[in-house]
Amino acid sequence: MNEDERLLHASSFGAAAAAYAEHRPPYARAAVRWALESAPGPRVLDLGAGTGKLTATLIALGADVVAVEPDPAMLTELRRSLPAVRALKGSAEAIPLPDGSVDAVLVGNAMHWFDMAVAGPEIARVLVPGGVLAGLWNVLNDRVDWVAGLARISGSAAVGPRDTSASWRAATADAHLPGSGAAARFGAPERAEFPHGQRRTADSLVATLATRAGMLVMPEPERQATLDRIRAFLASGPETAHGEFTLPMLTGVLRVRQARSEAAGDG
Repeated sequence: MNEDERLLHASSFGAAAAAYAEHRPPYARAAVRWALESAPGPRVLDLGAGTGKLTATLIALGADVVAVEPDPAMLTELRRSLPAVRALKGSAEAIPLPDGSVDAVLVGNAMHWFDMAVAGPEIARVLVPGGVLAGLWNVLNDRVDWVAGLARISGSAAVGPRDTSASWRAATADAHLPGSGAAARFGAPERAEFPHGQRRTADSLVATLATRAGMLVMPEPERQATLDRIRAFLASGPETAHGEFTLPMLTGVLRVRQARSEAAGDG
């Protein structure tokens, strides 16, 4: 994906903000706990917060959260659903917070949209010494046969390179972490996966997949053809043809910790 395509995809979600808020899954609580377990304090920045899916889980776990989101429509949904949260307009490349003001930066299904050459130093700036950066991705558990079939039939626009358990690790490797420059030096990455599930019907699962960036930028005839193909697949499967079912998922986490000497500025 070239830079123009990346920006187009990254900016596509506002048009579907209400559907995103309704249909996108929450994150496994165990995954969020693991992301935060070595953070030096409770202050957490949810960066690229979208409609607040990760923000809500952080609040439930007792974190002191500030949310930052660049898209006005997504930010409106977040403020509507979580009115008590401090929610600011901003981006990973220009975070509207002071230096050393948070103990952890968590990013839900968004780090791959960041320009990490710029965002890395910004994230390092707002973190305290020893602070934690963690990216979280909700992915389909394609170790389950029918989920693997869904991924194949849906195509990369609906189930992309970070959307299955078989692919998220390779697609979110070091290229999506801050660089090793003195302004943004982090330790070695750690990865973990945490199973969970989302109760769905065929219609609500189709609606969920329709909020993927690749689907949102697709020409309408092609988009409808893809959604029709997914509907036909779900109607044909014993697991998904009738009523509610559980969509097997994983929350994958990529975690790094800022070196204390670098954060303190003495490196």
